Order: sequence, then C-alpha cells, then structure tokens
Amino acid sequence: MGQFHPLTQEFLDNIPEKKLSIPYCKESPLQIMDVYFPPVLQSTPRPVLIHTHGGAFANGNQREDNAEPMISAIHRGYVVASIQYRGAKTAFFPAQLYDCKAAVRFLRAHAVEWNLDAKHFAAWGPSSGGWLASMLGVTGDNPAFEDRSQGNGEYSSAVQAVIDWCGPCGGFLEMDRAFRKSGLGDPNHDSPQSPESKFMGRTITEIPELVKLACPISYVNPAMPPFCIFHGTADQVVPVEQSVAFAAAITEAAGADKVELHLVTGITHHGDPQYQQPWIANECLDFLDRVFKK
Repeated sequence: MGQFHPLTQEFLDNIPEKKLSIPYCKESPLQIMDVYFPPVLQSTPRPVLIHTHGGAFANGNQREDNAEPMISAIHRGYVVASIQYRGAKTAFFPAQLYDCKAAVRFLRAHAVEWNLDAKHFAAWGPSSGGWLASMLGVTGDNPAFEDRSQGNGEYSSAVQAVIDWCGPCGGFLEMDRAFRKSGLGDPNHDSPQSPESKFMGRTITEIPELVKLACPISYVNPAMPPFCIFHGTADQVVPVEQSVAFAAAITEAAGADKVELHLVTGITHHGDPQYQQPWIANECLDFLDRVFKK
C-alpha cells in the first residue's frame, strides 16, 4: 500500500473557491470537512460529491493527495466535500458512519447558501473510505445508523450514487478465507490487532453477529442507489473477492443496472499509483454523469 501525502499548496491555490476545515459537528475536532467549488459559476444548483478518505479505519485525513481524483470532479460542475471523521483510535463502529451522515445532513442544511443540488449527492471513497461510502449508500435514512443529535436532524443523510474503490464490503470475516485460498495477501484480518478488530472494538471472530451489522453486503436492497465499484485483481490488503461478492449481492437484490463492477488487472490496493490514472477517475465521473443526468 502506498504512502499518501498532503495536498500541495500549489494544488489548493489552483482552486479559487473553497472552504477549508469547516466543522460539521461539535463532538470532536476531527469532525471537519473541506469543500471545493467548481471554477465556473452557474445559476442552477450543483450536484455534490462527498469524499470519504481511507486509512484502515483509523488513519488518514480529508486533505491527502489521494483525494485528487475526487476533487477533479469540480471541473465537471460538482461541488466536492472531503470529510474528516473520528477514527478507530478514538471511536468504534458505528461512530464513523454517524459522522459521515452528520456531514451529509450538514451539507443539505447549507444547500441554499452554497447552491447545492440536495437531490443529487454522491459518495466516493477508497478502502475503508469505500466501506463508508457504501454504508452511506445501503443504509440511507435507516435510523439504526443515524445519530441525529449531532445536528441538522431534520435533513436526509441519503446519497443517490456511490463509488467504492476496493472497500471491504463483502464481510470482514470473509477476508482471511479469501487470502488463504488465493495466496495474494496475509490472512491477518481475524487478528485482534487487525484494522477491522480495532474498528469493531473486539476481535471480529468473537462477535460475528455484530460484524454482520457492520457489513454493507448485509443491507443491499431494491431501493439502494446505483454503485460503481473498482477493485484491483492483485489487491494484497482487501481481497478482490470482497467487491465481487458485493456486486453479486447488489445484482441479486436490486438488479444488474444498479452496479458497475470494474476489476482492474494487476493493480494492488489503493495507494498503488495506478489509482491516480486519469482514466479511472474519468470512468467514475462518467458514471456519476449518467446517474445524475438521466
């Protein structure tokens, strides 16, 4: 897995209109977001792309260079909100999802002020951020995954499209089984020290029912929004089988038109420089255009 670095000042300076480190909640200093606006002004409300960063459920932040493909959406007329949230070092599941839903509600509460199209919100994340984006998609306004006391409780936290890059969305307990079969990665996700166990607050093999509640594949349904999934076939951190199983479950529950699965030969986990290739971002943005411009 590659190393990420902060967005450069030059990159930030090239975005004329932006709002940085905006708090969307008051519980933690980590509950902040950066919002980037398209360079071309328009009178009609603009669709919103929400970036949920990766980092093994514990690390990372909203202003790393891995956000560049997502931020490029401003050149297609999208407002991009990159979200920081509490990690597993300070909060267990489902706090991270609560945070992201609070951020979605915060954005809708500012839709008129910032000229946002509240009916066209998308979520896009890599790795554990892909898990977050996917959970936003499959749980919608499900009250079991909502803490409306965090603010703006009168607004919806649903998103209308999801882009998942190599997220562990097919079941945490299936990951080591896949690696034992394929030999592509270390079967260490069942360990007490794994990112998933730390995220759940206990070794995942000891809490299978709770783990099931934390898996996007458990919530696929006919009303879910369209998904675009990218996963490298040589991923050594999150088995590609996670996305294959997730896409198959979406197809069965909601129909083949609700999911696009892209398996990219030879690419490893997010952080592989190939994820920064423009063609991948363009495929994802083309997907959003198709969904939002029907």
